[in-house]
Amino acid sequence: MTADSHYRLYGGEISYYSGKVRAYLRHKGIPFEEQQATREVYKEVILPRVGWPVIPVVVTPDDQTLQDSSDIIDALEQRFPEPSVYPEGPCQKLAALLLEVYGDEWLKIPAMHYRWNHNTDWIIREFGRLSRPDGTAEEQYEIGERTCRPFRGSLPALGVSESTIPAIEASYEALLGDLDAHFAKHPFLFGNRPSIGDFGLIGPLYAHQYRDPASGALMERIAPSVVAWVKRMVEPANADTKGEFLPDDDVPDTLLPVLARMAAEQFPVLASTRTAFEAWNAAHPEEAIPRGIGMHGFTLQRDTPQQAQGERAIFPFDLWMLQRPQDHYRELDGSGRAAADAFMTRFGSDGALLAPSNPTRLTRVAFRLARA
Repeated sequence: MTADSHYRLYGGEISYYSGKVRAYLRHKGIPFEEQQATREVYKEVILPRVGWPVIPVVVTPDDQTLQDSSDIIDALEQRFPEPSVYPEGPCQKLAALLLEVYGDEWLKIPAMHYRWNHNTDWIIREFGRLSRPDGTAEEQYEIGERTCRPFRGSLPALGVSESTIPAIEASYEALLGDLDAHFAKHPFLFGNRPSIGDFGLIGPLYAHQYRDPASGALMERIAPSVVAWVKRMVEPANADTKGEFLPDDDVPDTLLPVLARMAAEQFPVLASTRTAFEAWNAAHPEEAIPRGIGMHGFTLQRDTPQQAQGERAIFPFDLWMLQRPQDHYRELDGSGRAAADAFMTRFGSDGALLAPSNPTRLTRVAFRLARA
């Protein structure tokens, strides 16, 4: 196979979404070469192709540019359809798509908190090494500090504050416990093959929570089965990943606490985001959609001693991600819809989030969020 037939991944080991795409490429056996996103790569490749500084970016052998982890995976699924990362059963596919949303958009809260509040010095040095691999340690630290400022500065927008940190940590450690119980019984979320839900979770759980030293030590201590799953996800050559999803559209009971946590914590935020965006869109029909459109409240560890309320930014992009499970749900026929409805009651959801009335359809145009 010639080098020209390889895909090129521009990313980094410290990058949340690069971890998702890299694991996907490895599991699918897609030939690729990864190039670290140095300053030169941003200047010479990413900015000319995408228009703004972002990773991961994939360039195909026919010179097509792909950006955003979900768009990258879906484009490559068309080229490499087998084995699919999307279960066929209505309940498994719904759960997988929901868990992708959870990993991509909600687990940023603990991932960013632990990185910037427990691993600060280490990650500054890592950013410096990524950006200027040939620099001295002092030069790397200086550029790392400059590069990191926007990431550290995003914590309040994500809802990370002194008042919410105890609940963030309690919720994350409880999640690790629930996932550990599941992965003690199943290699992946839905059996012996990774799904889009696994790839959604690997972004935060590998790039931030496993690799960052303090977070990795925590995971090793309280969730060894999650550590084993991370290794299966990032090193598929050392694991049997060619199996099947569980038969009969089975979603194991061990996943219900994970989905229940998502329903309790993220679902209300997604519903509030939808309401706020529709109001904003009605008032600004001609404006480009910004990254954030104000602030709203959220609650973690509801009905527990660690319960905390905070404020975070309203991110319209979350609604684009939500469209993925919504579209699947809308396309289900009578028996499939009934099965999905019954499944959602198992983790405390009535399905209202997946059936909004006349929402604004979102898409991505020139690698940015836009109205369809």
